[in-house]
Amino acid sequence: MSTMNPKYNYLFKLLLLGNSEVGKPCLLLRFFVSSYYKGASGILVVYNVTDQESFNNVKQWLQKIDRYARENVYKLLVENKCDLPTKKVVDYTTAKEFADSLGISFLETGAKNATNVEQSFMTIAAVIEKLMSPGTTAGGAAASVKIQSTLVKQSGGGCC
Repeated sequence: MSTMNPKYNYLFKLLLLGNSEVGKPCLLLRFFVSSYYKGASGILVVYNVTDQESFNNVKQWLQKIDRYARENVYKLLVENKCDLPTKKVVDYTTAKEFADSLGISFLETGAKNATNVEQSFMTIAAVIEKLMSPGTTAGGAAASVKIQSTLVKQSGGGCC
């Protein structure tokens, strides 16, 4: 008897890393429920655009991923709370150059107004899909993953 849910063929684990107060639960709620929960305190490494300390800790989180995670883990650096431009401490260029120097992708999000929240998760799903095709399952059947998404374009390098 299989313990796999018949509604899906594959189960992937997604890990969100980041300091407290960066908005990890808000991103998840916005993505899965399409709602924003104001009281909320692949791998998405999330930092808070309004907090220099959380950005500085990204390097430490990435080192832990490299040390403890499986090889070839896809990493996406996510700047959350970009919908608070007047409180922005870490600018887009700094974060993008940092991500580029590490060879990882970068995306700005805003859980409050849903800016690029779905795109961040769909980016990871698309990479998983690409890694799986044209591969096969253990039983020899062709792997087939269907992902549906609506992408939100960033405006002028920043999210807002």
